[in-house]
Amino acid sequence: MRNQELIKEFFNCAAACNYCADACLDEDDVKMMVPCIRLDKVCAATCTATAQALAVDLGKEHVRGLVQYCKEICQKCADECAKHEAQHCKDCADACRKCVKACDEFLA
Repeated sequence: MRNQELIKEFFNCAAACNYCADACLDEDDVKMMVPCIRLDKVCAATCTATAQALAVDLGKEHVRGLVQYCKEICQKCADECAKHEAQHCKDCADACRKCVKACDEFLA
């Protein structure tokens, strides 16, 4: 399947974001985690939708904008998660950075 590695990174990132958002709800200061939770949710939804679009082989030109937007959201999510000490946030930031790198490779 074309784009298989990128699709895999999108789903890995979405899973990490969903896990992080849920784990943030267990933190002592949940209010402090609200921006993280919101970005996690948007990032997971964006990655999932973009992966689904990539699975339909429309050609690179039809999904470039989606991949670019997904890259931007993943970078924002990585930046936010990197502000927190919780391991789930660190793991999410790593997954988002990998996704950004995969997007860069696709867009090159």
